[in-house]
Amino acid sequence: MRTLITEFISLDGVVQAPGAPSEDTDGGFSNGGWMMKYFDPEVIGGTFDELAKQSDALLQGRRTYQVSAAAWPNRSGDEFSDWINRVQKYVVSDSLTESDITWKPTTIIRGNDFIQTVSELRAQPGGYIYVYGSAMMVQSLLAADLVDELLLTMVPIILGGGKTIFPANGKAIPFELVSTAKASTGALVCRYVRAR
Repeated sequence: MRTLITEFISLDGVVQAPGAPSEDTDGGFSNGGWMMKYFDPEVIGGTFDELAKQSDALLQGRRTYQVSAAAWPNRSGDEFSDWINRVQKYVVSDSLTESDITWKPTTIIRGNDFIQTVSELRAQPGGYIYVYGSAMMVQSLLAADLVDELLLTMVPIILGGGKTIFPANGKAIPFELVSTAKASTGALVCRYVRAR
């Protein structure tokens, strides 16, 4: 399997709370919901639908999982909703218990087991391990060189600060741009694969 990171990202590299004002206010972040007016169902939605078809697992951090678990089970009838509700989900958390898991199928991965478990998943046959949101988790995946592809939807906005997916460890990790698509809203969907 291959790890695919999908993120909405501002021009200044922020990924925090793209969907709603209250999604993630850590650090006093007050620009939540910044992505919504830039979403293009045809270009952006179509790309996500196509990649979801090729994905056999969904990996998320606790906060992203809880936000998703509150929203997606009530949706159906389109390719992405149907996929996300049936796919095997993994959530990285030291605080969630089995009784907290209502969006199934879901497996909890404890923090100490995270890197090893992802390495084991990548060694299995199958499609993508699909990741969105979960900025701190993505930083850890990048730092451990466990990311095979990045799908970054670059949005024409500067947010002036917030969470990023990029580790500040001084380690260079090369990627190759393999495709771009411009949405009607001005967002750019850029797909990168890990260069070796």
